[in-house]
Amino acid sequence: MLRRDDFGADFTWGVASAAFQVEGAWDADGKRPSVWDDAGRNGRIRGGRVGDTAIDTYHRLDEDLDLIAALGVDANRFSVSWPRVFGDGRGPWNAAGGDYYDRLIDGCLERGLEPWLTVHHWDLPSALQREGGWTRRGIVEDFATFAAAVAERYGDRVRNWMVFNEPLSVVGHIAAGIHTRPGPHPMQALASLHHVNLACAEAGRRMRDVLGPEARIGTTNVFTLAAPFDATGSLRRAQRRFEAFLVDSFLDPAAGLGYPFEDSVFLKPMRRYVRDGDLESAAFDYDFMGLQYYGPLPIRRVPLVGGLPVPTLRSAEANVRSSVGIPVEPDGLLELLRRYSTHPACRRIVITESGFGMNDRLVDGRVRDDLRVWYARTHLEAVRTAVAEGLPVDGFFQWSYADNIEWVLGREARFGLVYVDYDDDYRRIPKDSYRWFQRLLTEPTGVD
Repeated sequence: MLRRDDFGADFTWGVASAAFQVEGAWDADGKRPSVWDDAGRNGRIRGGRVGDTAIDTYHRLDEDLDLIAALGVDANRFSVSWPRVFGDGRGPWNAAGGDYYDRLIDGCLERGLEPWLTVHHWDLPSALQREGGWTRRGIVEDFATFAAAVAERYGDRVRNWMVFNEPLSVVGHIAAGIHTRPGPHPMQALASLHHVNLACAEAGRRMRDVLGPEARIGTTNVFTLAAPFDATGSLRRAQRRFEAFLVDSFLDPAAGLGYPFEDSVFLKPMRRYVRDGDLESAAFDYDFMGLQYYGPLPIRRVPLVGGLPVPTLRSAEANVRSSVGIPVEPDGLLELLRRYSTHPACRRIVITESGFGMNDRLVDGRVRDDLRVWYARTHLEAVRTAVAEGLPVDGFFQWSYADNIEWVLGREARFGLVYVDYDDDYRRIPKDSYRWFQRLLTEPTGVD
């Protein structure tokens, strides 16, 4: 059995979403275009302009907040759309757009939900992208100014903050050329990696200047690891090259440790972008680190090279893959919590995303998503073990509360606990997984 009480009274339970993926209203109330609005118009999103309406949360906010509250969670994680409140990226503040987040935050508080605010979840204003986006060093000042404005506006009601969602993913978008000419663009990606680290630290400092003493400022990062976990020799060295690039290149600078240049050949060309004083500027003492885990990166031994990522794992769980192609390995989550619990940037860990993408179908008014339930149960069992071991993890946010626009995949991959019927006026239908979480969070007996 799995019980809420197994995780302790101070453990936070929540759901998560992102502005572009759920809001819609792409040009309402003074909102300006983002790079993802442009991606829909440029054929980079399956289905085209599906983000224009997304799941229409902008107009269905109360309905969605009611569903979240009825689930039994403590918190609702959401992001602020940069171009909705700051126009083309540098202000002035758009009062009409900002009012939406007032309604969202107040709606959470009225329902007993703690608002957890992500300052930036990928929707860079198009105007800033035309100037070079994250490849331009000046973006550091632009982002820090925006973050401070958001903190000043909502800091009277929001205590938990995440500066940036998954910088690794943004670096990947830049490398692939999703918002520019199709890639690869390795040097632009490395410049962006460094600028994002500088921007997050500067934003954190300015937010701390305007927020009250009770505010907790964290951020989120992709956490993954190379499998198999017990590799040695050349394969382990190959795994380390990938892990240092994917995870440590963000955690180490935040902790004042600089970049792991010696551990990853992929990072070494980035030295040309690092100026005197940058390593000190990239450090920021986060109150918590958001861990986002969906699955491991399988590595296979290759002669001379040492190892390369491959889409296979030998464990039984790895025979299951999400609809976006990620292999399932719940032991990987426990392994990550054990590895990084001693990292100086991870004194407190919150799992800010965990979930399973499926091609769900509505049959006779019901969505039977037993595989998502199994995924949640096995990963929560791993978290329970970590809690029992005394590791510093004290929160879990399910991705996502409802189906939404899965970036380049459009509507094709569904991660929600609530089904969105796009063919019937965006009707919301709780899935079996919603009912499972509801029992876990509200019934003392727990769930199987």
